[in-house]
Amino acid sequence: MPRLIAVSNRVPKPGDRYTSGGLSVAVRDALEKSGGVWLGWSGAVREGADVEPTAETTRWRNVDYVTVDLTPRDAEEYYNGFANRALWPLFHHRPGLTEFARRDMAGYNRVNQIFARILAPMLRPDDIIWVHDYHLIPLASDLRARGVKNRIGFFLHIPWPAPELFAILPNHSRLAVNLINYDLVGFQTKPFMDNFIAYLKEEMNINVEGCMIDAFGRSCRLGVFPISIDTKEFIHFAEAPKSSIARRLEASLQGRALALSVDRLDYSKGIPQRIEAIGRFLELYPQYHNRFTALQIAPTTREAIPEYAEINREVAEAAGRVNGKFGDIDWAPVRYINKSIGRATLAHLYRAARVGVVTPLRDGMNLVSKEYVASQDPRDPGVLVLSRFAGSARELRGALQVNPYDIDGVVHALRTAFEMPREERIARFEPMLQHLRAFDVHKWRQDFIEALTQDNVLAMSA
Repeated sequence: MPRLIAVSNRVPKPGDRYTSGGLSVAVRDALEKSGGVWLGWSGAVREGADVEPTAETTRWRNVDYVTVDLTPRDAEEYYNGFANRALWPLFHHRPGLTEFARRDMAGYNRVNQIFARILAPMLRPDDIIWVHDYHLIPLASDLRARGVKNRIGFFLHIPWPAPELFAILPNHSRLAVNLINYDLVGFQTKPFMDNFIAYLKEEMNINVEGCMIDAFGRSCRLGVFPISIDTKEFIHFAEAPKSSIARRLEASLQGRALALSVDRLDYSKGIPQRIEAIGRFLELYPQYHNRFTALQIAPTTREAIPEYAEINREVAEAAGRVNGKFGDIDWAPVRYINKSIGRATLAHLYRAARVGVVTPLRDGMNLVSKEYVASQDPRDPGVLVLSRFAGSARELRGALQVNPYDIDGVVHALRTAFEMPREERIARFEPMLQHLRAFDVHKWRQDFIEALTQDNVLAMSA
């Protein structure tokens, strides 16, 4: 079995299986079976702009975890700058929040070149390389420039935008050519892949036959690989004895129903609109006063980027307005907390929630929606209210799908969810759980690696 080489913006801590996400667990399992390397940024920023970045290697269970510290300039231009103030908002259809600086673009390319310089000498001829997400789009080009001929796959975890939006990006064609230097490029959904194909045809006059691109002397395959969760693990977590946090939450509800939302604090998640819908719900249906609590868990991320400080303020103010208008001395309709909660505890909170409210404005997949379904009690499941603009909406057909921009539509779905009889809840839940059992994160990983390594395996295209 050839070694697997994983490259991502950040590298999980070796042996840390319970706070890492499902993606980390799935990739780590594959690395441990085949032997391999996981390379990426350590998350640390060190002084010394003139010092050439070096790598530190930690070996754990047949895997070399290779981490690179960045200088303050590298972190600012590569991560805070081009990746998260240019690509992230643009790919999530927020051009008004997109900021371009050629300095940041240079830093983005420079850090990718650093990763390529460190990785290339480690490679063996039969290694398989799997690169993850928008931070590392140029990496294959940088490796090819160093003579690397290995198979290299790329998976985009976020949406690919419509052609006219992607064309807003300066030097957009260069970024697209970078993707063609991969042997396989995977997308979360077919519409995202179709957006990329449409861009190649309309903007670059490149012919695409089915899922095959032949251009610039290379052949690249495209495929759709919807990422998933470790379904069995979440079922196990949900069925285990309740954590102290879950018991405290249950006691504090005092018999009220729970509507739960879990997101990173990000403007793409639609949190202010969601809280506005809670307020509108209470305005239209006063009979629900003091009968439910909406809990919003939103750990703060990317604090150095001004837009993220702004969204934190906006969400806190929205929650304050709803609580001020509708709350009582012994009841706050909205609870808002900025802290991370481990997956095992989250599973208990998901199971306790009568309604899971997952309403991003745009999302590549959204694994919270899948975690919520997997954690439900099959005898008395809750109801998932899900944005139609989440990638998971194409799979979780039993959810109440909503347009998060339509506040009254979300309000209607909330009332339907709270009043839905148990028989209908079960009928909606069972097919979704069956799907998640069949298509878990391990199946996702297996499908992608097989498509990358075997000539006779076609990438999924629907």
